[in-house]
Amino acid sequence: MNIVKRAKARIPKFFKVLRNIGLALAAVGGVILTAPIALPVVIGSVGGYLAVVGGVLSAVSQLTTIYEENPYRVEDDY
Repeated sequence: MNIVKRAKARIPKFFKVLRNIGLALAAVGGVILTAPIALPVVIGSVGGYLAVVGGVLSAVSQLTTIYEENPYRVEDDY
């Protein structure tokens, strides 16, 4: 299964919830990083970490698929 098919495949419910949590974390991190007011350095660092963790969590959750009976089946893309 290539990366495009994996990204388009069905996602288990648990990982859909994790994906949405990751998107929310990334959004909060982005808001903190782009705040128009001066924030302490610690809060800026936390915002960066939230953005990275949210992005990774969303990406990994999106690429998790439901197990097929024969995952090693050869498919012809001709």
